Amino acid sequence: MATAAIDVKSQITQFIQSGLGTPLLLMGILAMVILPLPTLLLDMLFTFNITFALIILLIVVYARKPLDFALFPTVILIATLLRLALNVASTRVVLLNGHEGPDAAGKVIQSFGEVVIGGNYAVGLVVFIILVIINFVVVTKGAGRVAEVSARFTLDSMPGKQMAIDADLNQGLIDQEEAKRRREEVTREADFYGSMDGASKFVRGDAIAGILITLINVIGGFTIGMLQHDLSAAQAAENYVLLTIGDGLVAQIPGLILSTAAGIMVTRENREGDMGGKFIADMVSKPKTLGITSGIMTIIGLVPGMPHLAFLSFAVLTGFIAWRKNKQTSTELEVIQEQQEQQLEMEEASSDLKELSWDDVMPVDAIGLEVGYRLIPMVDKAQGGQLMSRIKGVRKKLSQDLGFLIPPVHIRDNLDLAPNVYRIALMGVSVGEAEVHPEHDMAINPGQVFGEIKGIKTKDPAFGLPAIWINQDEKENAQTLGYTVVDANTVIATHLSQVLNENASQLLGHEEVQQLLDRLAVSSPKLVEELVPKILPLSTIVKVLQNLLNESIPIRDFKTIIECLAEYAPVTQDAEILTAHVRVALGRFIVQHINGLSNELPVITLEPSLEQLLHQSMQMSEDGGGIEPGLAERIHQSLAESAQNQEMNGSPAVLLVSAQIRQMLMRFVKHTIPNMHVLAYNEVPDNMQIKIVATVGQ
Repeated sequence: MATAAIDVKSQITQFIQSGLGTPLLLMGILAMVILPLPTLLLDMLFTFNITFALIILLIVVYARKPLDFALFPTVILIATLLRLALNVASTRVVLLNGHEGPDAAGKVIQSFGEVVIGGNYAVGLVVFIILVIINFVVVTKGAGRVAEVSARFTLDSMPGKQMAIDADLNQGLIDQEEAKRRREEVTREADFYGSMDGASKFVRGDAIAGILITLINVIGGFTIGMLQHDLSAAQAAENYVLLTIGDGLVAQIPGLILSTAAGIMVTRENREGDMGGKFIADMVSKPKTLGITSGIMTIIGLVPGMPHLAFLSFAVLTGFIAWRKNKQTSTELEVIQEQQEQQLEMEEASSDLKELSWDDVMPVDAIGLEVGYRLIPMVDKAQGGQLMSRIKGVRKKLSQDLGFLIPPVHIRDNLDLAPNVYRIALMGVSVGEAEVHPEHDMAINPGQVFGEIKGIKTKDPAFGLPAIWINQDEKENAQTLGYTVVDANTVIATHLSQVLNENASQLLGHEEVQQLLDRLAVSSPKLVEELVPKILPLSTIVKVLQNLLNESIPIRDFKTIIECLAEYAPVTQDAEILTAHVRVALGRFIVQHINGLSNELPVITLEPSLEQLLHQSMQMSEDGGGIEPGLAERIHQSLAESAQNQEMNGSPAVLLVSAQIRQMLMRFVKHTIPNMHVLAYNEVPDNMQIKIVATVGQ
């Protein structure tokens, strides 16, 4: 028997999977509409319709969440078509054979006409109108409105849910598979509620159709009975109206069940859980409400003339449930309190063993990139984001140019930022922030363009040049007019590169320098062994390298730097003096880094009297002296004008001074004239020709 049952089940499954089930169902529905059906088959189909509606209602009630019955909108359509087809088939039988008596349309319609409404067509008409009012005015209208609102809010909240998933993914709270599953669930939820909004219209239309069909059947049957079969008005009303009302009830009851199922589905919360269990738990969760209800029912039951048995019975029932629930709650509270006391005792007993550890201290990220929620797709590879690969390219390029490994960039979303804003942080401190538009390109004005373009005016965050956010289809037009056009990923990557380049000294620490020394020790073990830590501590080497990076000098030639330190470390341990010696050793590299391969170096110099005055000011600075403010302003203005002229000529701005005042002037112009390089005389290679293009005096 078990084997036979399994074979039948497998055959049914194969039949459904073959794709023939749906076409045959549609053909059956069409056959019911077109062909006359025998009363026996009509009884079977009416019974199946009621059974089908009950099954759907129970599936909805016991579904853990709405998406567990995602096929529900389609089922509503099929059930509606089946019921309408049965209405048409039963109408044909009632109108053709109604004159024969109450059993002319089958036993099911007869039973509903005689048993349910007592064989009285007036009572049946009233009952039918009540069912129609309940179904059409209350259930279907309310369910339709809820479905419409649910669909609208589900679709509106879809972007926010997607961004929350992306945020959890970027923070490492979930993996790619879980994020993919959640995205699919969000999409399915939106599709489901959108389909339910449409399916509710089927239910509402079915209720209207039931009313019209019943009305037409009453008028048509009454007319046919009197005119074609010579029945009296009373006999025609008794036969046709009774059959029609029975037919209407047979159709309306499954319709009411299906409408109720739709209302339950769209009004329940979108969380997992058995609705029946939640309903009972919520009803008895507060014994106080049950106790008050019991008291009110008792008072009503004691009023003279009231049905004492009914009211007092329910008063006793609700009072008993309240007493049991209150007792159960008290027991649970005692257990919880006892567990909390035991937990507190255990924590107090082991308090000495559970001190804070370094694991509780979260280190700051060396490089951080925070993005608003609209920029999350730019860093999500699953959504086609390219920013991660661009940032990796920036790190690789800077590491090669500067001579040490740039730390990883930690990317996270920040809901405190505006949606299109990103922020760059170093060691937890914000060093750059800007707004980008992922769906646009940035057209940067390099200084000379041949026309205006429309867009959102802004500034290039990396260099502060005037720019415009334009539509991507206007890229070629903007390039034709002389604009430099880049996408949003390039804007952020360029800004990050500029910030890291300007703050490279902050990214170089003891661990990075030790890695450089270890790599150098492979090829020059004696050099490293003799210098660190016998002659020079690691901290001094770190400071020298940071000084070089602070003046935009790469440390790629690490061997030359260490050899110079090994030469001068026995003489001095001062990091500033050692940095000056290293600059001399790297003089050829520094000049080439500034001026390229040209043999002629255009420089700006100071008048001898001004240089002598600065020497004296520097000597006095140890006693609190300095450059007189008016003189400092004039020097700054002259240097700024000279630097601007050099930039317009396409040449680097180089200030050439004596070694004693080079560092002071470098600090003087570093932040106010960032494009000016300050060199000492002894840093210029002997074979380099010097061309004085400007002289700054007092």
